[in-house]
Amino acid sequence: MTVAFRNSGGTRVRSGTVTLGTHIIGALGIDWATVESTEDLPAPIKAGARKDATWTVCVDAWRVPLGMHIETRDVSVAWK
Repeated sequence: MTVAFRNSGGTRVRSGTVTLGTHIIGALGIDWATVESTEDLPAPIKAGARKDATWTVCVDAWRVPLGMHIETRDVSVAWK
């Protein structure tokens, strides 16, 4: 998953975390579960700058039975 971060503030972002919410979706479109993973921000990000980061999202095979799939739908950021 690739996410673009844009620092629209006036100071540099020195650190933080990104939480990705990966949903396990059944064959009929029912959202059965959400698995969260947390990664470090691609810091530092200068004021007014944009930085892209890419992560591989993994879910244990037993959580995704045949006919189901995963979708990373939620992204939240905690800046420091």
